[in-house]
Amino acid sequence: MTIILHSLCGVDPARPFSPHCWKTVMALAHKGLDFVERPVPFTEIPALENGFSRTVPILNDNGHLVSDSFAIALYLEETYPDRPSLFKGEGGKALARFVEGYSQTVLHTALMPIVLMSIHDILPEKDKAYFRQSREARLGKPLEEAATRADAERAAFPAKLEPLRHTLKFQPFFGGESPLFADYIVFGALQWARVTAGSLPIASDDPVMEWFGRCLDLFDGRGRHVTAA
Repeated sequence: MTIILHSLCGVDPARPFSPHCWKTVMALAHKGLDFVERPVPFTEIPALENGFSRTVPILNDNGHLVSDSFAIALYLEETYPDRPSLFKGEGGKALARFVEGYSQTVLHTALMPIVLMSIHDILPEKDKAYFRQSREARLGKPLEEAATRADAERAAFPAKLEPLRHTLKFQPFFGGESPLFADYIVFGALQWARVTAGSLPIASDDPVMEWFGRCLDLFDGRGRHVTAA
């Protein structure tokens, strides 16, 4: 039997871009599990696994379905305890929850204006209409208006990484000497921007960029297999 990961793409299925799906890709690779990734556009998600979830990632582990990247990580940890740990105990789970909050409220919020139009432009036509309607409802403004903040967010972005920079003074990964799920959470956010919008608004010699490079190289360069936009 095969583990299947349903993830998100635009026109090109070879370029999955969801930050949450990238967390799960890295978690599965961390566990050393063989899996097949099946990216689909936004409007095909409702048909997956008989309507199991409105969002991806969706994991089908030989018939057992799990959605939500954090729930999938917890499932993998419990189901495959003999494989490398994603958390190394309850402290690692608590760390990951904190990092998830920081990533979604700070990093994703800052990156959204930067990636908005790039995501829109790589979608199939049917998905463009869905993406515009759903994101404009969420943002309360047209995509083009939200994207006018892109230059300001690029300029301000490096300062928002200072907590990460501080941590990397003491260790190569947020999980310590080797990565944990907390690393994959931040990786997912930056990979989202890299795959959709191209170069990140981070200097090449920034410790966070150096950490990101280490993450891209993990698992035989799994992250690098999808090139920057």
